[in-house]
Amino acid sequence: MLVDSNYVAYEMMIFMVLLQAGTWEEKNLNKWANDRIKELLISMGSLECSGGRAEVAEVTRCSGDAFLVTVRNKKRVGYTYELTIKVKGEWLVGDEKKVIKGHIDIPEFSFGELDDLQIEVSLSEDKDFGQEDKHRIKQDMKQFLQPLREKLLQFEQELKEL
Repeated sequence: MLVDSNYVAYEMMIFMVLLQAGTWEEKNLNKWANDRIKELLISMGSLECSGGRAEVAEVTRCSGDAFLVTVRNKKRVGYTYELTIKVKGEWLVGDEKKVIKGHIDIPEFSFGELDDLQIEVSLSEDKDFGQEDKHRIKQDMKQFLQPLREKLLQFEQELKEL
């Protein structure tokens, strides 16, 4: 059976037109996103508060998904993540400086929703502190919210530029 080369070329052209009309491609950006989020958060530096200072020691949990979807040559990015950040610092408790260790949990955050970012603060070793001191230290550590939001906004902007 002979096949007309014009017919094959025509079929290929139709196939390419259909393929381009509905082009959809998804790219997994998890590795890049995990590495970049950790890098940005570690670079935050220390946070000075009324009773002490703290800094990000480590990002202990960074789980989620980041992706780039291309539909008809238009790029769209998105992500959903959860974080746990280990913090350490020193606070004036009574008349002496005490080493403070704790965690900041960010239960969930997504693309375009950083204005609603919520954090939960917990102290690792709080047995040496009274309730008032614990409350004050946790409130001070909640000041990490704004610098965290700024770093995650930077991440979001970089993701859009990929």
